[in-house]
Amino acid sequence: MSAQSNVAPIIIKKKKSGGGDGHHGGAWKVAYADFVTAMMAFFMLMWLLNATTEKQRKGLADYFSPSIPLSRVSGGGNGAFQGDSMFTEDIKPQSGTGATDINPMDAQQAQGDTGIDASDKQDAEDSKFRAIEEQLSGRGGESMISIAMARHIVTRVTDEGLIIELFATDDVPLFGEGNAEPTPLFRDLVRMIARVAGTTGSNVAVGGHIRSHPVVLANNPVWELSHARADQARRLLESGGLSARRIDRVTGHADRDLAVANPMAARNNRIEIILLRD
Repeated sequence: MSAQSNVAPIIIKKKKSGGGDGHHGGAWKVAYADFVTAMMAFFMLMWLLNATTEKQRKGLADYFSPSIPLSRVSGGGNGAFQGDSMFTEDIKPQSGTGATDINPMDAQQAQGDTGIDASDKQDAEDSKFRAIEEQLSGRGGESMISIAMARHIVTRVTDEGLIIELFATDDVPLFGEGNAEPTPLFRDLVRMIARVAGTTGSNVAVGGHIRSHPVVLANNPVWELSHARADQARRLLESGGLSARRIDRVTGHADRDLAVANPMAARNNRIEIILLRD
């Protein structure tokens, strides 16, 4: 009994650790970080709005608008918002929507399954030009010109448009010799062409061509004379009722584009009036 009383009692102490009071936790730090981030984004937005123009802000609003893929003033394209940026007008969409209604030029028109078909448009222009050719030649049953005038007209349809060529012959010139004074026949021809051009909306180009002159001339007038005759044709077109705004260009080609092999032939003296494609 005495031996057992000398053994020290075994004491087991259990220590319980706590997490601290609530205000010592980390949850509030996450909320505060979210708040600071939101405030930073807000002030960044305010700064950006102050640094942009009204047009740019409208572009931003249109970009995030759900209806922008159907907007006809939006940029065209095949991306999620029908364009590669909010300001583009250069990319044509696939569905026929988009492009622009501010500058409705052909290069900016919507093209695709529901847009403008270039082949159909060219076919329509070709049909219009063929009808004019028939009127000038009388193949359609009724001619707009006399037989004497028809001897000086050749027409052809090209990629540029309908070329109406008015040419001189050995016995019937269109201008005075060596000058740009038109003959009565040429006046009648050009005014008739002005009436024909008035039935279409096509712009007009005028080109002057003349025969070659002897190389021994000290002052070869081919350039000045060909342009003067083309400009005289332009004046007659305008006096015949063609709007001056529809004249696209007036060009003198000198003797650089001959109609026949003989460079001195009168047949090379000619004026080309071109009804241009749209």
